[in-house]
Amino acid sequence: MVDIEKLLVQPGQKVNLKEYDTNYTGKYKEDEAKEKLEKNRKKLAEMQDTFYASNTNSMLIVLQAMDAAGKDGAIKHVMSGLNPQGCAVYSFKKPTEGELEHDFLWRHYVKLPERGQIGIFNRSHYENVLVTKVHPEFIMGENIPGINSVADITPEFWQNRYEQINNFEKTIHHNGMVILKFFLNISKEEQKKRFLERIEEGDKNWKFSISDAKERKYWDEYQSAFEDALSNTSQAYAPWFIIPADNKWFSRFAISDIIIHTFKNMNLKVPEMDENEKQQLEKVRQELLAD
Repeated sequence: MVDIEKLLVQPGQKVNLKEYDTNYTGKYKEDEAKEKLEKNRKKLAEMQDTFYASNTNSMLIVLQAMDAAGKDGAIKHVMSGLNPQGCAVYSFKKPTEGELEHDFLWRHYVKLPERGQIGIFNRSHYENVLVTKVHPEFIMGENIPGINSVADITPEFWQNRYEQINNFEKTIHHNGMVILKFFLNISKEEQKKRFLERIEEGDKNWKFSISDAKERKYWDEYQSAFEDALSNTSQAYAPWFIIPADNKWFSRFAISDIIIHTFKNMNLKVPEMDENEKQQLEKVRQELLAD
């Protein structure tokens, strides 16, 4: 198992991303990690069946990262064994005009998974303290009372927003939702390498967006925004994990290991029938045999 404590952001911990090795792979080599990932996929499929049948909890998996860090690949390679009936992926883009008529959490709240379901947010409500912090002019589209110009967006504004996110996650947690948040931590050098691959290899052109290159110019600002978000919103009920992402094979394995560890700690069981239900079941069995 990966060293979960090393990847976990403790509540109240001040995060400095310069202290995290994006190339870290622990004790694992690539072949070993890929083999373990395959085993983990099968375990996840088994655990999902029990999770679905128990119908008491739901699970929300949040993926955030700089562009090209591997969010899509993590979803594809980690979750490929899951039953689609019990899992849904949502990728949140720029808010629509209709969504902006609600509070910033509304469009995410309505996509939360039901009991027995796993929801994956590829980008999430955290965009509202990441991209909007780097580009505070976007906040003006939310038409918030008292925010009449970018100058009105103070440090207190962001602290209030972190508190709103914490309260939101605490509420859904207390109502049965298990929350796991993963920040895929890629280096600027590795991002450059992956951008060039997307440009130079024809079958990868579709993955590249000109806007990705434009946002790269704000690298330092995004790193600061991520540090603030991770520091202010990693809680025992909704922990953040900083996943080294320069090696895709390790980041995928690490994510799968953390999800499995979480499932195991839930001690999930398939619901048992009471005696009356068993008798009814036996009655139906006998009727079918006699048919």
